[in-house]
Amino acid sequence: MEGRVNLNAPFTGRTTDKTEEYTEDVVITRQKVYRRASGTHGEWQEFPASAAKGGIPVDRLPQYVRLMLGHSASVHRGSEPLRVSARLTPGDIKSVDRTAGRNLRPATAIDADAWINDEGRVVRVRQKIHFASGPDIEATLTLTDFKSPVSVNAPAAS
Repeated sequence: MEGRVNLNAPFTGRTTDKTEEYTEDVVITRQKVYRRASGTHGEWQEFPASAAKGGIPVDRLPQYVRLMLGHSASVHRGSEPLRVSARLTPGDIKSVDRTAGRNLRPATAIDADAWINDEGRVVRVRQKIHFASGPDIEATLTLTDFKSPVSVNAPAAS
């Protein structure tokens, strides 16, 4: 994911999401998430706003790190930025963010890492999500260029 997002609630923004299979443009508003293949002028697909979070509680990152610390987290002090690691369950994450926890419901465990810079900001989060059947999924969120909020509106109809 690359783009500009607002994390201080509500979670909104504009990004380009890339996986091995596809690249798509994403617009996240308070009510809806809009997606379409990058570089196209086709119709936007519309989803509930909860779909934008996936399993990372993006607008509750400090609480997420405190949750990790409360679950016997490893703190890697020699790294810069500081890295905190813990194994969590969907229920653990649900205690911080109901939507992210609900989105992770099929998972059996989540190996979580968070990097915190010298200003106390969470600058990266990685989750390796394990399932009873099916391959693991790894998700990484990297945060840079902390600036003023970005204005976001629903995309114009195509």
